Amino acid sequence: MNGIDFFVDTNVLIYIMEGHRVVSDISKYSFSYGISIISEIELLGKKNISQHEIDVIRSLLNDCEIIGLNDTIKEIAISLKQKYSIKIPDAIIAATAKNFGLPLITADKDFEKIEEVDIILLD
Repeated sequence: MNGIDFFVDTNVLIYIMEGHRVVSDISKYSFSYGISIISEIELLGKKNISQHEIDVIRSLLNDCEIIGLNDTIKEIAISLKQKYSIKIPDAIIAATAKNFGLPLITADKDFEKIEEVDIILLD
């Protein structure tokens, strides 16, 4: 993808919003990142979400490229789900990173087993 350095998992976005120490080092550099439409749904689909939370999330989402589903991502996700028995959202997120050849930053250790994607695991 043009101009995208990394692909990030939903938990990284949550860490950014919370000012978590794990992402403080990352945020001082000027990286551009993409996310799956799944992450947007996970963040905004929270039950009883407040308008303030929506505003904070939308502001964060404005700083990244949101990538939707297509047939290629769908087929890669199916393959990853079959091979690794991972959750559907994780399969779609990993498939999107693989499709665009981007490293995936995550704090979810379940992604470590996915050999097809360069995983950058946060502690």
